[in-house]
Amino acid sequence: MSKRISLGSTLSNTKMRTPENLSLSSGMCCVCTANCVGPCEIGLSAVRGSEAIYPYATDINQFASEKEYSLDFSHFNINGRVFQAKGESMDSYEVTYPKAEIKTTFGIKNPIPVKGPYILPAIAKLNWQDYYAGAAVFGVPVVIGEDVVAKDKALELDHNKVVNSPLIKEMVDTFRKYYHGYGDIILQANMDDEYLGVLDYAIEKLGVESVEIKFGQAAKGIQGMGRIKDINDALKFQKMGYVVYPNPSDSKIAEAYKSGIGQVFERIGKLPVWDEDHFEKRIAELREKGAKRICFKTGPFDPEDLLRILKIASKCEVDLVTFDGAGGGTGNSPVKMMNEWGIPTVELECIVYALLEKIYSEGYKKVQVAITGGIAMEDQVYKALSLGAPYINFVAIGRAAMAAAISGKHVGDAIDNGKIFPDIQRFGNTKEEIFEDIKQLKTIYEDAVNLPAGAIGVYSYLERVSTGVKQLMALNRRFDIKDISRADILPMTALASEVSGLDSYSKRLSKILK
Repeated sequence: MSKRISLGSTLSNTKMRTPENLSLSSGMCCVCTANCVGPCEIGLSAVRGSEAIYPYATDINQFASEKEYSLDFSHFNINGRVFQAKGESMDSYEVTYPKAEIKTTFGIKNPIPVKGPYILPAIAKLNWQDYYAGAAVFGVPVVIGEDVVAKDKALELDHNKVVNSPLIKEMVDTFRKYYHGYGDIILQANMDDEYLGVLDYAIEKLGVESVEIKFGQAAKGIQGMGRIKDINDALKFQKMGYVVYPNPSDSKIAEAYKSGIGQVFERIGKLPVWDEDHFEKRIAELREKGAKRICFKTGPFDPEDLLRILKIASKCEVDLVTFDGAGGGTGNSPVKMMNEWGIPTVELECIVYALLEKIYSEGYKKVQVAITGGIAMEDQVYKALSLGAPYINFVAIGRAAMAAAISGKHVGDAIDNGKIFPDIQRFGNTKEEIFEDIKQLKTIYEDAVNLPAGAIGVYSYLERVSTGVKQLMALNRRFDIKDISRADILPMTALASEVSGLDSYSKRLSKILK
């Protein structure tokens, strides 16, 4: 954690007057001069107050922590072997990386095939159309994020229960349009969604078969927040059951608003107050309605809470639990909470591994588990799967997959407008020349050239990651994804060895020499 604290950040669209000379304790400039115009977070706070807590332009951006953690996946190196491993052929024509199998299944009670050990986690903004479509094209599960109904201008409610959400239907249909037998689209719900009956509507009216219940705001720790400038919107959300502060129904507050006095209204998501009995009843109810796969999504909370979540998941036969490490986030997360709260991904995965080992030794039923939080490329995917083996089965890739959806769309738009980016021109001038994987996609979709460019971007990005994972599997003589082992990575630092429980190079050597 050597990076200096700074009160200037692209997250809040602020900067330091003298970034090369900062106070190590406060993050302020060492010299705070009287003639400074205040471009830093303190200056922003001086003019915008509590609004300065939140990231800049959340509708068009996604975010991650700037903090430099003491331990990450770069503190491990990937192992390698030269002799035959269990279950492998002695034929050199067979033991080659394209033969490595990364297909697996998602779900315990009603498993479905998926093309790789990936989940694309919850998103409900930016280029979600190509994000969902790309997941279907590649063949992996993807999650519709929480609180979609708050954005649905055509939403219909009856006694505060959803009876029609065209936006959710459009999201589900976007995946289904390109579905070809692999993966599924999962609808996520927070406590407000549960109050509004979002999952019930999606299961019964849209035929959604996979759902996810969210504990808190995952990487953000608390529920979503959003400022509301108009009192009529504040009243609308309050009527829907959201917590709105200050109370727009209070006549004094309303009168003050008309006079231009008082606080800006804020919609605040309700924190979960669920317990074991609630989940036992609710999960049984969702299954009775038609849900075939039920998932949990949680963040880097206190290990005692994580243990309780895992025990609930096991007892209720939940299909998948996703653990989100500190530092990630795509939504309206307070900047300081994103930077300063929670357990970083590597430490979180090691905690989850230990907790799983404990409950399984006590006879608890197994659940599938995914880890996420800053994982983008194949080396990180392989290390995450190895560190959690054999208990952690999936890696969730969110920000990187969305970046691929956005990049692919920009390239596609540039091709359509005849203004191809200079860096891309070296590949050709047409969509088929530039997007290399269209030729491969023609084996699945006859009209592959007309697939959305952003969806092709997601597919091609996951193809690259998958090829890299297969190469690393071959390096370790693992030719089935389920055979990846904790022996496939080596801690490079004392801290990595201590946290993971894995032997260092020297300790492995000493065991060999005994």
